[in-house]
Amino acid sequence: MTTFSAEIVSAVLAHMNSDHNDDNLLIVRAFAESSAISAAMVTLDDTEGTWQYSDVDGIEHHVTVPWSTTITERAEIRHEIVRLYERACEKLGTEPRPNN
Repeated sequence: MTTFSAEIVSAVLAHMNSDHNDDNLLIVRAFAESSAISAAMVTLDDTEGTWQYSDVDGIEHHVTVPWSTTITERAEIRHEIVRLYERACEKLGTEPRPNN
């Protein structure tokens, strides 16, 4: 059960899927499928985020990645997604962009 309202979840998903498509794909490639060709964040709650992605055959899958801790504040969502992005960069050997 999420501690975030539907409006907050919707706003975060809209932001991630309109402004951070490359980050979504990087997270999926690091934590699910290295050859994923597209990815979108589809939900989140206080313990994890979930992404839908397509593999090279066009088959859709989901991966759920836990946050580093249980979160309760909206500002913590950004912190946890940035943390996932940085972990993904490290795992894939990719240099993170400045000012995440």
